Amino acid sequence: MTTSGGAVVINVDDQDAQRYVKSRDLRLAGFVVIEARNGAEALRLVDQHRPPVVLLDVQLPDINGFEVCRFIKQKWPQVMVLMTSATFTSPTDRSLGLDAGADSYLVQPSEPIELAAGINALLRLYRSEEELRRINTSLEARVHARIADLAEANANLSAEIEQRQKAEVALIQAQKMEAIGQLTGGLAHDFNNLLTAIVGNLDLIRVRSGDARIRRLADSAFRAAERGSKLTAQLLAFSRIQKIATAPIDVNALIVGMNELVSQSIGTNIVIKTTLDPALPTAMGDINQLELAILNLSINARDAMPNGGTLTISTGLILDNPNFVAIAVADTGSGMSSEVKARAFDPFFTTKPTGKGTGLGLSQVYGIVQQTGGAVTLDSELGKGTTVTLLLPRAADDAVAARQSESEVPRSQSSEKILIIDDDPDVREFASIFLSEIGYAVQEVEHGAAALAILDEFDPDLLVLDFAMPGINGADTAAAARQRNAALRILFVTGFADSAALAAAVGGAPLLRKPFRPSELATAVRLALDTPATSSEASAISRMSE
Repeated sequence: MTTSGGAVVINVDDQDAQRYVKSRDLRLAGFVVIEARNGAEALRLVDQHRPPVVLLDVQLPDINGFEVCRFIKQKWPQVMVLMTSATFTSPTDRSLGLDAGADSYLVQPSEPIELAAGINALLRLYRSEEELRRINTSLEARVHARIADLAEANANLSAEIEQRQKAEVALIQAQKMEAIGQLTGGLAHDFNNLLTAIVGNLDLIRVRSGDARIRRLADSAFRAAERGSKLTAQLLAFSRIQKIATAPIDVNALIVGMNELVSQSIGTNIVIKTTLDPALPTAMGDINQLELAILNLSINARDAMPNGGTLTISTGLILDNPNFVAIAVADTGSGMSSEVKARAFDPFFTTKPTGKGTGLGLSQVYGIVQQTGGAVTLDSELGKGTTVTLLLPRAADDAVAARQSESEVPRSQSSEKILIIDDDPDVREFASIFLSEIGYAVQEVEHGAAALAILDEFDPDLLVLDFAMPGINGADTAAAARQRNAALRILFVTGFADSAALAAAVGGAPLLRKPFRPSELATAVRLALDTPATSSEASAISRMSE
């Protein structure tokens, strides 16, 4: 309650002098003050006047201030309580007051201006809560007013149900993709082991054979094995469990090499045209995933041209940004509306009937290009076809030159000792024979326990070990070996597909993915031997066995 003299404050204090001073200061500040000398009188006056603020001393003769405050807040929660004391001034005392329900706590003696400011702050809070209570009283009326809005919202329920059904379809598709990822990851490990032995031995045969006919046969078999390697990489890219590995790419050569695959995928009623910039620089990307992206775009174009049309694949540089190499896949199909264009890259979004499309093609293309640091643009109009342009970062000139100059196989410099650990006998045999031929002293074993048993006797300079092995895996084997020789070099070779799991396990240790060619193995071995083990690599390997 308020009067023409200001807001009412009940001042509760059993000490006459202190009560007088506080009442005087409050009256000078414009408040109407009612005095109480003990807790019982204070409660009676609060019940009678319902003041907005009670100034309450802690130490009272009958009921202490904490109990008085607690009672006020239980019965009249809207009344604001400012506790005050010249005796109970510790943080614990102030906490007790606030826990009892006080809205503020003021240590005495205080300046008159500070006391008035504290009361005014509580008054502002009191008036805000009064306004909130007033608003709440009108809530029921507003709820009735919203009933009409709810009725309108209910009319949209059928649309919401349809969206829910689409979400359920998307969830099922996501579960399918997860199952595919698990399946392909397991297959890839075994398949990559097979390909390592096949690719490695074929490469050695075709390079070293003096018989031209045998070299031709080996070349043919080698190309077939490389297609198998690409197929595995594409499956892993589709399952999204293996991260991309960027390298310089001759985009024009890649597209020419895909002609037969694209032709077989889109059928005979569609004309394929290629417009390739002969001066196109090398781009950075993952060759297997880029092939998959172009193939996805070609299949999308085929589906947009059910009655035939023209598919054009072109390359060039962007005039206003020559740091990017452009690959455009264009069709003369049905095109897209603005609404479809806005959602074209959303995962699981498709305009095809249920069961005819996953809605993952364009989102996968987008993800592949984004990981390389590039971008994707989409130009489409209903009835006028669609053009999807992939922008890949241009490779640095020195990176291209370095790649083109890799011709000589690095050899052992001082008969370094290498211990090969792999559970696949074909991989061990190929790696052992090749590394021995280029000057290394090689010993091979089939599992980690056998390696640790001969480690001290053989004393290798480098461990070349598989990551996924039965019994002691490669990570634990490396950790145990490093405990004996902290300077021992480690080179992991693996067909294991899950990039996240590999990164967590091997840390910064050198890693060569299967399948690999002899020259790649020689380069990785030489690099591992010539690079001292870093402290970060050592600590990462030591964490493997924890």
